[in-house]
Amino acid sequence: MTQHTSLFEVLARHEGVDTEYKAARGGLPKSLWETYSAFANTAGGTIYLGVKEGDEGPSTAGLTEADVDKLRGEFWVTLNNPQKVSANILQEHHVSVETYQGDAILVIEVPRATRSERPVYTGVDPFKGSYRRNHEGDFRCNEAEVQRMFADRLEQQPADSLILEHFSVDDLDAASLQQYRNRVASRVPDHPWLTENDLGLLTKLGGWRKDRRSGEQGLTLAGLLMFGKTEAIQDPAALPGYQVDYRERLAEDDETRWSDRIHIDGTWVANLFQFYQRVAQKLGYDPALKVPFQPDRRAQSDAHEALKEALVNALIHADHTGQGGIIGERFKERFEFSNPGTLLLSQEQLMTGGVSECRNKSLQLMFQLLGVGDKAGSGLDKIRRSWHAHLWQPPSLKETLRPDRVILTLPLISVMPEDVMARLQQRFGQAFEELSPDEAQTLVIAALEQQVTNRRLQEMLTLHRVDITQMLSGLVEKGMLEPHGRSRGAYYTLPTSLAAPTDLKVENSSPHADTMLPHSEQSSPHKGATFPHSEESFPHSDADEDARAWEALQRIAAPVAAARRTPPETMQATLLRLCQGRFLTLRQLSELLQRSPKNIGERHVAPLVKAGKLELRYPNVPNHRQQGYRTVEGTTA
Repeated sequence: MTQHTSLFEVLARHEGVDTEYKAARGGLPKSLWETYSAFANTAGGTIYLGVKEGDEGPSTAGLTEADVDKLRGEFWVTLNNPQKVSANILQEHHVSVETYQGDAILVIEVPRATRSERPVYTGVDPFKGSYRRNHEGDFRCNEAEVQRMFADRLEQQPADSLILEHFSVDDLDAASLQQYRNRVASRVPDHPWLTENDLGLLTKLGGWRKDRRSGEQGLTLAGLLMFGKTEAIQDPAALPGYQVDYRERLAEDDETRWSDRIHIDGTWVANLFQFYQRVAQKLGYDPALKVPFQPDRRAQSDAHEALKEALVNALIHADHTGQGGIIGERFKERFEFSNPGTLLLSQEQLMTGGVSECRNKSLQLMFQLLGVGDKAGSGLDKIRRSWHAHLWQPPSLKETLRPDRVILTLPLISVMPEDVMARLQQRFGQAFEELSPDEAQTLVIAALEQQVTNRRLQEMLTLHRVDITQMLSGLVEKGMLEPHGRSRGAYYTLPTSLAAPTDLKVENSSPHADTMLPHSEQSSPHKGATFPHSEESFPHSDADEDARAWEALQRIAAPVAAARRTPPETMQATLLRLCQGRFLTLRQLSELLQRSPKNIGERHVAPLVKAGKLELRYPNVPNHRQQGYRTVEGTTA
């Protein structure tokens, strides 16, 4: 048994997408297995048995060491019973016992299941016992979601290898196939496949296939997607919901939805090859990307290559039978590429690289011959390295559910702002100048986001997890970081005098209609908050200005704060007024409105974020400890 004195530095937060508390006073709760299934089928998470959730946060349930030992024994017995749970994906180290002030807690860390293990379900019927997790909690999967997990499980038959009945080479665009042949020839002039006729080349690429067991042969889904005519691809017998769309949102006029757009409008053959060519050309001339002078080759930087890799990742990893199609967007401060489907690997595996899992292997091969779509599992790592070299904020990858989509965001915002660098240099002097670039960026992240974790640095830097751990320890020894918590809950902050204040003034932040619940574990309130005399007071102003600003907010909130019950529309209108022109945290909103942070977050702030009426202060870090919310410009209360 481990005495974990800093346990509540980890647990001082409300339940979120990867955290679940259960009192477990009467034994293992039935809902435990639903949560186990949900975590395994989504992104993993931690279950705490012996902790109860309340409006003011979690507290221990009073279990003894004997109680928890019994729970642990029952847990392993049930987990290994195939009549109760379809698969045991845990190892001994995933289950541990911790104590806090004499009370015992059973901690169960559930990893994301591999594609060959999903769906993980309770009971014996996957269609009744499969669950997934979002910020509202565990929800039972519908039949289509279970079928998609089973489809991803069948590695022997990639999704795009499906032979399409009643389709033929007549459904292909001959010009697209010829252009593709020319592109490959310009890159690999002596490639042996180029001597094949069109049907032979298609067969080599996986665009035409013969099933050896049934004898059936014909055009595959990959062949149709890559080279097909638009009307053939969108035929009800193929992919009636097929969509590809690239939008530039660079107009100075906010009323203009997009400054340029490539979409299915009948003026071009909208297969994946033609879409890739058109979008890649747009990316090649993007004004934000500096082009090096290289007279002996095409003027393309590593950032251009990274963007093309991001585009192709969306095309080859998509579940093309899913909803929403392929969407690329260029905002003023970021690129976004999204596709239907779920991740086949965990985010940790994707960040590490070296493992290749692709839903559409024939499409992957087709793009590899064009020089993109890396098969070694290093595509995302290549993108991260390029963004790291340009000192831009790192790419972020996330999944959304119902509909299932994967979204890759590539910010064009510097991670080394000059004002922050100057402040760090002033504080640490010569010692800061002697830091490595990765060490300096770690301190900048800690200053900008008010904390830094090993996992966050794995997203930001291109170092291995072990190297990051050593680097953080070194910065602690130098007195440049202060450690907090332990194990998965460990995080680091700058010395108190350097902590970046939470500004209640308007500041530049990229608009982001994030669909995740805002009150996730690290945005929840912590003890000791008194406003405005706290670390979240109004900076760059004196105490009198702080007090006047806070009093103005209190006057806005007073009618709601004084009422025991408030209609949802009144509460949300008040929230929009409070957040007009400033970022406020859940802790501040709780103080103003005299409601629990969980109540405000779940019932009101989350719907406003989803509706695009509130934006996040840290859009790329939804779980940020100091997440703030500001009313989107033009929104009326």
